[in-house]
Amino acid sequence: MGHTHPDPGHGALLRRLRKRARLTQEQLAERSTVSVRTIRRLETGRSTDHRLRTLHLLADALGVGTEERRQLTDTLERAPEDAVVGPPEPAPSVPASESPEAAPVAPAVGPPEPAPAAPPDAPASELPEPASAAPVVQPATPSAGVLADAAASLAREVRRRWQREEGHRRVHDPFPLPVRWQPAPAGLMDRPENIQRLQPGDTPRALRLSGDLRGVVAAYRSIASGRLVILGRAGSGKSVLAIKFVLDLLAAPTAPVPVPVIFSIGAWDPTTTTLRDFLAGLLLRDHPHLARRIPGGSTLAAALVDADLILPVLDGFDEIAEALRAAALETLNATSCPLVLTSRRDEYARAVRAAHAPLVWAAGIELTDLGVEDLAAYLPRTDRLVARGGEGDGTGVWDAVLERLRARDTAASTRLAEVLRTPLMVILARTMYSEAPGREPEELLDTARFPTAGHLEEHLLAGFVPAVYRRRALERADGGRGQRYRDPDQALRWLGYLAHSLSQGTHDQRDLAWWRIGQNLRTATRVLLTVLVSTGCMAAATLLVQGVAAASGHGEPIGWGASVSYALLVGVCSGTAFGITYAALTVVGRTAAVPSRVRLRLSAAGRRTGRRPVRTFLTRFGFMLLGGSVLGVGYSWSVALMSVLKIDYALSRTELMTIVLINTLLYGLIIGLTAGLVFGTLAVFESPMDITAAATPIRLLSVNRTAAGRQLLVLVPALGLGVVLCGYAVVFLFQGLLGTLLWPLRGAVLLGATGGLGGAAAYVLVFTAWGQWLTVSRVWLPMTRRLPWDTVAFLEDAYQRGVLRQAGAVYQFRHIRLQRHLARTYRE
Repeated sequence: MGHTHPDPGHGALLRRLRKRARLTQEQLAERSTVSVRTIRRLETGRSTDHRLRTLHLLADALGVGTEERRQLTDTLERAPEDAVVGPPEPAPSVPASESPEAAPVAPAVGPPEPAPAAPPDAPASELPEPASAAPVVQPATPSAGVLADAAASLAREVRRRWQREEGHRRVHDPFPLPVRWQPAPAGLMDRPENIQRLQPGDTPRALRLSGDLRGVVAAYRSIASGRLVILGRAGSGKSVLAIKFVLDLLAAPTAPVPVPVIFSIGAWDPTTTTLRDFLAGLLLRDHPHLARRIPGGSTLAAALVDADLILPVLDGFDEIAEALRAAALETLNATSCPLVLTSRRDEYARAVRAAHAPLVWAAGIELTDLGVEDLAAYLPRTDRLVARGGEGDGTGVWDAVLERLRARDTAASTRLAEVLRTPLMVILARTMYSEAPGREPEELLDTARFPTAGHLEEHLLAGFVPAVYRRRALERADGGRGQRYRDPDQALRWLGYLAHSLSQGTHDQRDLAWWRIGQNLRTATRVLLTVLVSTGCMAAATLLVQGVAAASGHGEPIGWGASVSYALLVGVCSGTAFGITYAALTVVGRTAAVPSRVRLRLSAAGRRTGRRPVRTFLTRFGFMLLGGSVLGVGYSWSVALMSVLKIDYALSRTELMTIVLINTLLYGLIIGLTAGLVFGTLAVFESPMDITAAATPIRLLSVNRTAAGRQLLVLVPALGLGVVLCGYAVVFLFQGLLGTLLWPLRGAVLLGATGGLGGAAAYVLVFTAWGQWLTVSRVWLPMTRRLPWDTVAFLEDAYQRGVLRQAGAVYQFRHIRLQRHLARTYRE
């Protein structure tokens, strides 16, 4: 909507209405979800930039009449018939440390006005196009132009992704399965007058909530609240309908505002994460360039959500943990923003009963079942092996089955028709029988093999993966890199492990993220891997530096055996320190590395993107100071042990403990300060990746591999030089206080080189997303035969075969039922 600029008179009106309702500013804020700061600035007349819907939200909370509502909102100077558009929206969330002027503001366009009433027999696809209420508003703040550009680029990227995914899912081959819908039961929708956002006394019009894929956008635009719930049984086409909805909205010549974005919400825990933070986090995951910060410190992702420039299409409400669905629905009911929600009907109905209310202001539609005539129109056209009857008489593989389905003369035909009522089961049947030679669908009518509908569904689920891995090689532009994975048994085992890993925890996860594949290993296993990897890095670095120094004449001439022993000692002590650090981080839940969303730039990008360089530096400095100190302590142990082994004269216990304590303090400070300063400085020069950085999971992996390599190249010399300089500073500060301290240049350089090479390599391999992927998914899991050696090729091959699908930067199994079947099969 456009923005309004109230004068002090309107502030006095709002204050009078609030006092009449006997509410404090804090109570009004709690009731309306508008911030106290915004209310205070409205009442004093100092608010210079807010939205009409904020005033509507306040009016609703105060329970004002039509005339007083008009007095609050008449500064837009619009005709009365154009004034009310969509539900009230909450003001953008502004951190307490920021003023409202710093909050991102951009033109916000709500759901358009209700469409004129259609004739009673008009299908939903022919609903008249409603007039759009989208006034052109000049950006009110510098952030508005940035947000408008970000929204436009996000719309283009979302459209490209879902067009590619729709083509990959073969939705139009040979034509889309008919996905039809009808009104949801009245108990699962809000009242019509609430859906249409009517004033008291107004008569609601009849909602047109019947149609098919072609009419979903027209139907949505006829819903004044902009809130729609899509219900259906498992596999009924809810996700396909959501994709069609997004693509049709984005097909307009100009980018729609707000931008429709599909979010898989199965992993959302509303008791620990707000909806705003959850949506912003998924935007950052799938679009790393939105990590850029604007004036005020907010990321572009969070600012787009706060400014209501995102239309959330929340897919998979039924996949939220059952105990959390009621809380999730209550959280959604506390918002007023337009949204689309998909769910299985029964799960949604139970959540409605638990929350004692459906999604407020939301209309509901329910997907209907496919009929026999739909199957008769679709399945014969998927049979590409038509020359089956001798001299190519064109007999189709489905003809006999369809004839039995039409007749419904037996329990077997009735049962099969019941199974094939959802697009999911039809696609599975098509894959097994239309696209694989030697299979006859008449076996589906065998009551001995399939006594119940459940047995038939399990048969189709079990046969899908072997069918796609046995059929002839796919035609691929990349030369068929993944076609080596042709053994169905191996594929089933590996896919089963991936599905099983997603089922660990309180409920099934949907997102198969390459950086989280190893997170389901036992904590002891991950700590052991950390110790082994870091021990190898530090030992190899020590051995390399000692060898180079000895060859150049700058090192002590010790034997090969002594060098290996010393390297192993340094590696074990340092690796143990890394393991302790990793275990401590595991306790506080900080070991789950996520893909890097930034790259290093030497320009002062932080100042241009609204970041706070000092705060950024101090935050990273504190974390790395602690971690580096632990590593320094570990290194001091190795020095102490080596000194004990080399010294051939006796030391008293007191002298030995004194030396160990001094070394522990000094090395902890030296390496801790080095790590803090180096990583803190690098944090200041980080800037977001570009928009194409994470178009696919493979692309994101490639970008992170490159980023890790560049990080290693920067960290090695930086840490090496830092050890030398920080060593001199620490020795200077403590000289005399702890006795006579020595920091010879040769020893400092050798220590710096060892710490730079080994420490940087261990950090990259243990604490970055790409490093954990390499050590766990490319080495450990293949060694234990749970994944293939070339995991990347296998995942991409499974995607090309249609077993997996892409949802932004992650994979998902084609359907949650297929995922659960594979996981159960793997466990059994």
